Amino acid sequence: MARRDPAVRSSRAERVAADLEHEILSEQLPVGSHLGRRSELMDRFGISPTVMNETLRILRDRDLVSVRPGPGGGITVASAPPQVRTGALDLWFQQSNPHPLDLFEARLYLEFGLTKAAFERATSADIAAMRTAMVTMRAATRAPEFFDAVLAFHGVVAAAAHIPVLEGMHQLIVSSIKAVLSRVMFVSDHEPLLAASLVVHDDIVAAIAVHDQASFVEAINRHDRDLIRSDDPDRTPHTPQHP
Repeated sequence: MARRDPAVRSSRAERVAADLEHEILSEQLPVGSHLGRRSELMDRFGISPTVMNETLRILRDRDLVSVRPGPGGGITVASAPPQVRTGALDLWFQQSNPHPLDLFEARLYLEFGLTKAAFERATSADIAAMRTAMVTMRAATRAPEFFDAVLAFHGVVAAAAHIPVLEGMHQLIVSSIKAVLSRVMFVSDHEPLLAASLVVHDDIVAAIAVHDQASFVEAINRHDRDLIRSDDPDRTPHTPQHP
């Protein structure tokens, strides 16, 4: 009998692990919730013992589940991973110190100052780079691509501030966010939020290009308000507001 390719087993295990992770998060299962016994999960997902072992390894590595052997045992929720919800995106993270929400707030407050400086200092080359970054944002169809494009756009704006020390700090925070990021998804019915995000980023660039202070402040405040999700404020970063 032909042996199944380990890469195929791993891919299947990753999909099952992702499904279980989504179940834990979407249903907000508390620590200790029973997900089922090994045999029950194998039947539910139609997987072999080998794939089940790999699935559990993935979930344990993420500190999501614990396994209790014997009668009354099974797979239970160990912890809920850090999550951040901004605009059209849901983001899942590995456990980290500092907490990802703190990293997001640091990023947003730093961008607050950098964007104001970019308004004052951006050159024609900087504005052209912002417009190029917007082309990439509009072309992104998958959530991870869009998130990367948003970060890249704000990196271009940070560079346009022409304050190398603060730009370096911004790059460090973005790198820290990416280092612990495990999953990015669009929220349900994300299309209007995505369209609004593209419009507001376009408006920021347009205001910087013509040096329109009133339009710039309005666009920045709209941008920050768009990040706040009233349906789940506990995992939405606080944002500064321009006067």
